[in-house]
Amino acid sequence: MIKGIILLAIFTVLALIMGKLVSKIKLPSILGWLITGMIIGPHALNLMNSSIMEAQWFHILTNIGEVLVGILIGTELIVEELKKSGKQIAIICLFEGMAAFILVAVAFFIFTDIPMSIALVFGAIALATAPAPSLSIVKEYNAKGPVSKTLIPLAALDDVLGLIVFFIVMGVVSGGMTGESVSIISILMMIILPLAIGGVTGIIASKILKNKCSKLETILKVAILLVVTVTIGRYVNNNILSINLLLSGISFAAIIANTVKKDRLHEIMEAINPIIGIGLVIMVINLGAPLDYNLIFGAGIFTAIYIIARGIGKIIGSYAGGKLSKADDKVSKYLGFSLLPHSGVSLIFTGIAVETLMPFLPEYAVIIQGTVAAAAVINEIIAVFLAKQAFKMAGEIKSEEEISLV
Repeated sequence: MIKGIILLAIFTVLALIMGKLVSKIKLPSILGWLITGMIIGPHALNLMNSSIMEAQWFHILTNIGEVLVGILIGTELIVEELKKSGKQIAIICLFEGMAAFILVAVAFFIFTDIPMSIALVFGAIALATAPAPSLSIVKEYNAKGPVSKTLIPLAALDDVLGLIVFFIVMGVVSGGMTGESVSIISILMMIILPLAIGGVTGIIASKILKNKCSKLETILKVAILLVVTVTIGRYVNNNILSINLLLSGISFAAIIANTVKKDRLHEIMEAINPIIGIGLVIMVINLGAPLDYNLIFGAGIFTAIYIIARGIGKIIGSYAGGKLSKADDKVSKYLGFSLLPHSGVSLIFTGIAVETLMPFLPEYAVIIQGTVAAAAVINEIIAVFLAKQAFKMAGEIKSEEEISLV
């Protein structure tokens, strides 16, 4: 365990260095973190191998990372602000998510010879967005404007929509093979339970953190509360129901953001921002490590269909939802490009789909596994670059000249 933690610390430093090098050629640091993960992962140097990634301490760290990413989202969910834009965000989320789902499913059904049920599984996997990459760009470049302001709460809602659609589709597909019906209650509990866990610990945290204290004391209090949140979440995950701790982080931070004074919230976030930054790096390394760069060369028509149809769905869906909800013109034009990062959520959903289908339709399980894995490698590199360009075209990050002077 000690050796593994030391290695992970070294990998994190290497990723930070690689991120700095990548930023020198005007690309987001996250690309450097992602490439570092791929280089040290089992498909390249095998330094970050299964003995590390399957260790309990590593799973705990990734759970903490999930909560930290959730905190980054949750602090922006201010009720007064959401009253003004909540309906707009919900409409955009519904359109971009369902457009990606429908276009990917239809594309696979029309252009390949797979059955509609498997095409729907592809669509359900494609719907979700991985928030960490785009959020890291917002954080790195201090992006400010309507696109980044819409993206952050949208990331929370997108995660919920993705969970609902994916598990309904998988329930229907597996039910067709086994005769079992879809459990809507289980699907709802996968959303309600993590939100409730974060909500309860968030209420406690707001009481503890509302009064001013030193930066070190703030960090220690947040760290203890994080450990409590993760511990409860892991217990539920291991003994009751599989849940996404990102949602716990969102509700945890949202409670704090809406109950403590604005200046105190700023102090809290200023204290824990370095921890969130390290958490993001570890999360991205974890995303990159399982990705096999060899899949880039072996990608075929299925991968191309998946990437193109999903990209079109996200971009067109965001545009249509933005126009219908009368969002800022920049949101309609550029938000979809910031929603292209995908790998973390897609790989989790793919694992579940493969496990479900393998006993009944192994040939399609293998196709899904290979296609999404290859798409994850190719799409993540393209998507991070496009996400940065979207914020830049929207005028929400500094020009290259301004950045170089910072």
